[in-house]
Amino acid sequence: MSPPAQPEPLPAWRRIKSELRSRVGESQYEIWLAGLELRAWDGDRLVLTAPAATRGWVADRFAPAIEDCARCVLGSTAQVVLDPDEPLGADATPEVVRDLAAPTESFNPRYSFDQFIIGHGNRLAHAAALAVAELPGQAYNPLFLHAPPGLGKTHLLHAIANYVMAYGGGATVRYTTAEAFTNHFLTALSTRALDPFKRAYRDADVLLIDDVQFLANKARTEEEFFHTFNALYENGRQLVITCDQLPRSLTGIALRLRERFEAGLVADMSPPDHATRVAILRKRAALDGVQLSDPAVLDLIATRVTNNIRALEGALIRVVAYHSLTQRPIDLTLAREVMDSMYPRRGSSQPTVDDVKRMVAERFSVSTEELISPTRTVRVAWPRQLAIHLARELTGASLQAIGEAFGGRNHATVLHACKRVSERLADDENVVRELDSLAQRLAHQQDDRVR
Repeated sequence: MSPPAQPEPLPAWRRIKSELRSRVGESQYEIWLAGLELRAWDGDRLVLTAPAATRGWVADRFAPAIEDCARCVLGSTAQVVLDPDEPLGADATPEVVRDLAAPTESFNPRYSFDQFIIGHGNRLAHAAALAVAELPGQAYNPLFLHAPPGLGKTHLLHAIANYVMAYGGGATVRYTTAEAFTNHFLTALSTRALDPFKRAYRDADVLLIDDVQFLANKARTEEEFFHTFNALYENGRQLVITCDQLPRSLTGIALRLRERFEAGLVADMSPPDHATRVAILRKRAALDGVQLSDPAVLDLIATRVTNNIRALEGALIRVVAYHSLTQRPIDLTLAREVMDSMYPRRGSSQPTVDDVKRMVAERFSVSTEELISPTRTVRVAWPRQLAIHLARELTGASLQAIGEAFGGRNHATVLHACKRVSERLADDENVVRELDSLAQRLAHQQDDRVR
């Protein structure tokens, strides 16, 4: 009898990282563990490398968690070794911010100006972002992009970064979220490494800040950001900021900072019209090499999903995933089945986040209190992730509102939960069926209420 086949190293490593991110939380993972890389694997022994600045801290604080996650994926005999050729020690901690705050040099290559579909609702934002990329610090400074979640703000930030990296003559670009900025700042305070932190942000030629609304009510971080903003602006460096609210609506942020946001160009982005939505889907299908048996599938998806580009592309991915799992052609019959479960025809009432929580809790025999609790046991964590994913897909609630409804979790945790479910949808037919069943039960429940 031959031994069981070993999982492929790269997919296995991706699963280990996903487990690790879930185990330690989004912020801790991004700060300390995102830099881990796979050096070698012989089936049982996993050899990892870590950046010099974080190596000691990772070895001291996270080695047991890394090994536990590896054993969950590879089996109970798995062993993990961190940088066997270099000594490990805890004396690297004060240097961590220098490594964390190094200007970002790798951005999503698919988020380019060429891949951005221009429509009536985003024409000004696109034109302004391109002008900023071509003439940093000279066109519109700061540029403030305002839109609800899922309309392409992050795409434009990465497009600016990719353009400047390609044609900016060596200009340095830093992209971060307001939440990551906060975490880096707190790490700098705790390790007494404020100077390298300040240099990393204030020496950038182009600073891109995503989701600035999360600076609200964080007085010390906001003060540091205010001085960072001033230092960059006064030296002719470019700032681009995104937010889901207009500057004047950011009541949790000091007036002096809101005034600076409004001093440049504020560009709104609104939901795409039907023709733009179809164009977005057509572009995504071409990029992914999706073979459509009937082009009308794109029109159906665009009709059902109307106000969020991320959800629009997610719906297409879901149809493709179902096609891959069932080997059925991507035609209107398949698309209708998938869309009916997740995006019922207009006229059906929309479930609430509480409806989703109750339905998922009942299905998995957990309580709604457990779903919103801090516990991360497997019995609760997976149902919680499913519930968060369904709430995002079906309720129309914002990421912030969903996070609040699930025990005050932040938007990064909500996104991580959705990503985890999406990853399992791609290769686990049971998850596809489970999600379909829950969505259909919610739809039937809402139809019963309407009647």
